[in-house]
Amino acid sequence: MPEDSVSAASPATILDPSGGSNQVRVRAYNERLVMSLVRRHGALSKAEIARRSGLSAQTVTVIMRALEADGLLIRGEPTRGRVGQPSTPMRLNPDAVYSFGVKIGRRSAELAVMDFVGRVRLQVRRIYAYPMPDEVLAFIVDGIAELEARLDQDQRARIAGVGVAAPFELWNWAEEVGAPQKDMDLWHGMDLQREVAARVSHPVFLHNDATSACAAELVFGLGQRYPDFIYLFIGSFIGGGVVLNSALFSGRTGTAGAIGPLPVQGRDGRTVQLLKIASIFVLENQLRASGIDPKPLWYSPDDWIDFGAPLETWIQDTAAALAQAVIAAASVIDFSAAVIDGGFPAWVRERIVAATRAALDQHDLQGVIMPEILEGEAGSHARTIGAASLPLFARYLLDQNVLFKGPA
Repeated sequence: MPEDSVSAASPATILDPSGGSNQVRVRAYNERLVMSLVRRHGALSKAEIARRSGLSAQTVTVIMRALEADGLLIRGEPTRGRVGQPSTPMRLNPDAVYSFGVKIGRRSAELAVMDFVGRVRLQVRRIYAYPMPDEVLAFIVDGIAELEARLDQDQRARIAGVGVAAPFELWNWAEEVGAPQKDMDLWHGMDLQREVAARVSHPVFLHNDATSACAAELVFGLGQRYPDFIYLFIGSFIGGGVVLNSALFSGRTGTAGAIGPLPVQGRDGRTVQLLKIASIFVLENQLRASGIDPKPLWYSPDDWIDFGAPLETWIQDTAAALAQAVIAAASVIDFSAAVIDGGFPAWVRERIVAATRAALDQHDLQGVIMPEILEGEAGSHARTIGAASLPLFARYLLDQNVLFKGPA
């Protein structure tokens, strides 16, 4: 395969477009290959695409003309080299395609419209004490109607589908979030993808929320520069993902990188699961125990207040646990980076990352090749962005292992 070409599934594995009535069609394999290369590099000329893809110059010319005619690619300013004709770079048209992304969490749900280059254009949010199926489904249906009403007719015609990111086994850990088990058991056996698809007019895609956040980081964040990383996303419960060779590795059961159950040592010396320390529900309980109202944690992930001593204690405990998790991961795979993100403001993420780096200095790291400890770039909305990327990759792009479960 040519240097820097997009590694991808064979044409036979491309998802069938029959999953929805929307007129946005699935692109042919070579068209998707070209768009994937352009997405990865921001802008490329015809000659660069031919070199990186292995396609002939004539084939690339035909494809680029078709993609430009359909409005998927747009021309940049010509650049002149030392010899020959000026080169015209092509880039993705942000307004070419839109998708809905839904994040279902244990304290809130979020719905956004995302454009073709990963920018969130519109967004609505709902907070709750705990998620109930009927309430969540109503939020999705009403939210899509509300956001579609804010789009013009042409934009609505360019919607590729709805991606949903939700925790697997939502009924678990009900006690930790203070939810009645009988209410959470309503999720047991429910086919969420099918239930959403029965209520909306677009094809629906579904995947795990933390893995979707990892996909957002791979596609729109640090994945552009780091081909291998362990990803840790701190939400109500911590989760994560694994990226190897610039591809999301889901594993045999789709739960690779689900870092939450990893055993770590707590402040008292007892061994517990990582999620019992490095999760926002732990901070919520600590605030409540200190007589502080924890509700501001869920109003907006970007607008936390500084809760003082309880927040600092949680950050230090979280960092100590994360350091152990990173060492364990690096002992198995020599990741180039460990990426930390979560449903909180950038200033909280910065403090957690700094504290994690400091905590690593307290360990014997002989024989362990440590990755860089980095802040995520996708940010607090990574799960929603990852969800919204699912229809785009199913229909237009080829990046391997971002094609999760197909449309319903």
